[in-house]
Parts: sequence; structure tokens; C-alpha cells
Amino acid sequence: MRVTFVAMGFEQLAISQLSSIAKCHGHEVRLAFSASTFNDRYNLSIPQLAPFFNDRQEVIQAIKDQKPDVLAFSVLTGTYQWMLSIAQEAKALFPDVKTIFGGVHASAVPQRVLAQPQVDFVVVGEGDIAFPLILKAMEEGPTAEPIINTRFKRPNGEIIQGRQAGFIQDLDALPIFDKVLWEDHIRIGDLYLTMGSRGCPYRCTFCFNSFYAKLPEEKKGKYVRQRSVEHMMYELRLAKRRYKLRRINFEDDVFTVDKKWILEFTRQYKKEIDVPFQCLTHPTYMDDDIAKWLSEAGCRYIQLGVQTMDDNYKYQTIKRYEKSDHVEKALDIMRKYHLRVKCDHMFGLPGEPEEAQETALKLYINHPPHRIQTFWTNILPGTEMVQQALDMGLVTQPDVDRLNDGLGFDFFRSANTVQDKKKIKRYKAYEVFFKLIPVLPDSLRRRLKPKFFEMLPMPLCSLLSFIVDASFGLISGNPTHVAYAKHNLYHIRRFFWGKLGLKTPPATRPLTSEPFIYTMPRKSPAPLQEVQQTKPETVPSV
Repeated sequence: MRVTFVAMGFEQLAISQLSSIAKCHGHEVRLAFSASTFNDRYNLSIPQLAPFFNDRQEVIQAIKDQKPDVLAFSVLTGTYQWMLSIAQEAKALFPDVKTIFGGVHASAVPQRVLAQPQVDFVVVGEGDIAFPLILKAMEEGPTAEPIINTRFKRPNGEIIQGRQAGFIQDLDALPIFDKVLWEDHIRIGDLYLTMGSRGCPYRCTFCFNSFYAKLPEEKKGKYVRQRSVEHMMYELRLAKRRYKLRRINFEDDVFTVDKKWILEFTRQYKKEIDVPFQCLTHPTYMDDDIAKWLSEAGCRYIQLGVQTMDDNYKYQTIKRYEKSDHVEKALDIMRKYHLRVKCDHMFGLPGEPEEAQETALKLYINHPPHRIQTFWTNILPGTEMVQQALDMGLVTQPDVDRLNDGLGFDFFRSANTVQDKKKIKRYKAYEVFFKLIPVLPDSLRRRLKPKFFEMLPMPLCSLLSFIVDASFGLISGNPTHVAYAKHNLYHIRRFFWGKLGLKTPPATRPLTSEPFIYTMPRKSPAPLQEVQQTKPETVPSV
């Protein structure tokens, strides 16, 4: 079958995984991609510029040219409405095309997504087994039997719901991520994305893991699962032959969750790959040994979730159980081994005492990280924070309904949802100061106070935060900033060249013409093709 994935902004590893699975089953897979320049729903939004670079019609034209049998979408709350509109327009062009919606948003509110007339199938949870079974069912005719982890509509409008199975345990049974799919649009070597594991050991109330881990009907197997070192290395060897790798980014929720795995992996990585890399970790999964191994293997940057420094609030409200001591110790250990730490910090957590910002400020001054990345709390569908916000009176049920439809999710940036404007102004002042901490000399860090920035207009605070963060990131050569800048510059050039009728070279040109081999040879258990073609009722321990 002809399968087209619709994506926006940057590479999505879920799409990369499902594409390789579909190709292993003999399907033709293509991509309709929107760069969403200045409106990527994640890093950069400039409403004044975004409409000028709107590439929606290029996405529609790609769908027209590819004439897919199936359109597949991996949906976040921020991209949901846009993807619904693409599906609607595609069905107007090709009435027989079938649409599949998966991803975090679809898994959070599947019935609501399936109620949309332009949605035919919804995959709930991981789609590694469900996706090829859906494609197979389409090939065989009108779908009648339930499909694992899937909800769909019969021609008469009846909704069929398959059983919600557990998570696939053997990640080595899966093919490696399909990078070929993205070569025309993504500068793959600038920041090569991959993962060595799935799942997170924590259930923070603001995170999708708070509901995602509970999806299976049968509570069998582990939620946190690890690829073998050899499977991981197979992918990286292939990537090194095919692309000019400048940096590798491991997107695991907690890359250091398995200390034995880290030791074996870092030894082989240094010997065979030896490319600078970055990863994410958690304060309780960092010690002297791990920091030393990572540094020696070529790790240069580590992202560390801090979010808030009020221990009681963390424990009682957002279910984060590390103590302040854990955070301080982790920062000191990583600095000892010259690992540049990017701390994630959240503003606007429901019910968080305002004094928590001052506690965090003391941490960052006494243990300065390389960068402090700030986020404004988004209350996302399916998470425990939705009910917390309802109980606190911060949102109403109509607000939640809009949230579940992908509307109004950017809670603290909406003038209609936050009444205490002084509170936001204080947060903005702390945000500017947090951005400045890594670049200020120690004496100035300790003398300067956030109250100074409260005197500035909020738009100016936002602009200062952006300028400081972007400038320091680019000047210091932060790989994420550099890769993101190159990505946007490429698509800006591509946009203008397209307006002139000129063809832009692909974003990535492979170093070799060797075929991309998705599956690693192995003796047991069953290879991907056998596992994926097993009927739902006999799927082994997924």
C-alpha cells in the first residue's frame, strides 16, 4: 500500500519507527512535511512572520503527488487541529483515502479524536504491532475484526475497539529508525536523533507518562524497556557510514536508567562511533561513575529535569520524589566531569508556592548550570494535572473540553485563563534572570535581583529572555541551537527558492548509496516480520 506520513516541524521518532516497520512489510512509504517556519508549535513562534512562510499548500501538493492509500498522523495537542484540517482536505481530494491518527494526544482522548469525520482509525499507545495490522486489514477488505490497540469505524458507523495490550518488551525485535524518509527535509547529521530505551520510571502529573503507562488492560511486563547495546550500536554504525554525524541526541526519558547498560554502551561507543553526543537524565540516576563514563565516551551536554525546587510541593502535588540534595549533587558531579548541564524549569505549576522560584534561584546561583531552559506549564489531555487544575478551580470543564480538542492548551500564555497578571510578571522577571545566570560573573549573579526585571514591560522581558538564550546558545556553539538555526535557515531558503520556481537540494545527502538495512540479523526471538504479522490474540508479551 502507499502510505504517506504527515509531519511538521522536525523529525518525529515515532514516525521514523513506524515507517521502518511499514517498509519491512513491503509498503511504499512517503512523507508530506511542513517546516512550519516560525510556527513549529514547540521552540519558535513568531505570529508576525509565520503566515508569510505558511507551507500548507506544499503539504497538500505532496499528498496530491503521492496519491496515498493511507494517511498517517502522529499527533501532539499543539498539532492536532492543523493535522485534522490536513486530513479533511485530503479526504476531499481522495475520498477513499484512509486516515490513521496516533500519538500522545490521540492516546489521551481516543474517542474524541475518532468522533471526527475525517478520522478512520485511532491507535492508542504504542503502534508497533497495531500499525502493520491496520494496513493488512485494509488490504484484505472492509475491516470487521478488532485490531490490537486500535479503535476504528465500520462503514455503518459502528465503532470497534481492540483490546489494549501491554507494551512490547523486546525492543530488539523492532527495526531501527527510518532516516531515509527524512533526508529531503532534515539535516540529519547536524543532530542525529535516536533512543536506546522506552518509558520513564516516573509519573509526573504534568507528563504524558502519568497516563500512558496505565493504558494496557493486562499489567504484564515492564514500562521502562531497553534496547540491547548491540542493537543500538548496529543503528549507529549504519548512521556513521551513511551520514556525516556532527552530534547525536539520545531522546530517552532517562538515558542513564540502567547503569550496567551505560557502562557497556559507553565503552563500545567511544571505540566505534566517537561522535559528541547529548542525552537526558534525572537527578537520582546520576552518580560519579556514570558522569565519568559519559564524559569519557564523548557526552558534552546533558538535559536535567528540575522543574521546581520546593520539595514538599514536588512530593505532594506533581509526584517528583527527588530531594534538593539530589539535584545539587547531580549538578556538582556533572560539572566535575565537564558535562554541560541544561536544566529544565517550569513556571506556573498549579498550586506551587511562589517562594519556590527563590529556592530555585539559590540553587542556580550556587550550582550554575550551562543553560536554564524555561517552560510555561501546559495542562495536557490525559495527564493527572488536568484533574488537579479542575480541583483547584484553575480551569473549568469547558476549558478541559477545549483542551481535549487541541484548543487553549497553552494555559499560562492565554490572557483569558490567568487572572493574576502580577504573578505572571514575577514569573517573567525570574525567567529573564534564569536565562542570564549562566552568562553572568558570579559576583553579579549574587547581587542582581529578579525585582529589577519586574520593572520592565512583560513583552520586553519575553524578548530579553529569547535574545539572551538564543545568542548565548549560538555563540557557545550549543548543538541544539546550531542545528535548529541551520534547519530553519535551510527551510527559509527552500521557501524562497520554491517561490522562484527553483528546486532546492535535499537537506541531507547520504555519504553512501548502500541500501538502508533496517533489521539487525539475530537468532532469537522471532524477527520483526514474524512478530508483527502474528494475530492480536497471540501476540507474545507485548
